[in-house]
Amino acid sequence: MKPSAHGITAEDLLPATLVDFLACPTPMAWVEWALANPDLLLIDHAQCEKKAASTAMSLLYRHVDQPNLLSKMAQLAREELLHFEQVVKLMENRGVAYRHLSASRYAEGLRRHVRTNDPDKLIDILIIGALIEARSCERFARLLPYLDMELAKFYRTLVKSEGRHFEDYLMLAKEQSRTPIDDRIAFFVNCEAELINAPDTAFRFHSGVPA
Repeated sequence: MKPSAHGITAEDLLPATLVDFLACPTPMAWVEWALANPDLLLIDHAQCEKKAASTAMSLLYRHVDQPNLLSKMAQLAREELLHFEQVVKLMENRGVAYRHLSASRYAEGLRRHVRTNDPDKLIDILIIGALIEARSCERFARLLPYLDMELAKFYRTLVKSEGRHFEDYLMLAKEQSRTPIDDRIAFFVNCEAELINAPDTAFRFHSGVPA
């Protein structure tokens, strides 16, 4: 498999802070799996944008006493819903019907470790949000060299927004504690890397490698 002639590499697009945050890059086996399932890639991408908006809205409702969180989540929810609309429109233009897909084990594999009481619970949810946004950003960048021009242009714009969302989530997580949360971040980063490198039987945007 050869990259197309966009002159784009993941390394050119991703900020060093994001690359350093993730414990591992997306395996090439997943990239090949994604390119072999272009319809599923778009359908699950749309679902991910909708879920991201829902997560932001949930945080808006649950934490009304935090102005900075409210501002960041309101902006994030608007952007994720716009992305959802854009993906669905792109799918329509390509003759891909939007339909429900079962969730991958990725998000649940992270959320099963969330602590039960705030502020610890909120810290964990925000760290997971940072990881999901960072991995999404990294996967958009990894796919870019192999996509047609229209999809590559669209995904390039998403790299910027998802990278900003990663930074916002991580900043908000750190704001919740008077002491460093580096150990908790490292715990979830390692969990995320295990999920990314584990075998999966169904392709999803956040699946591991093909079994």
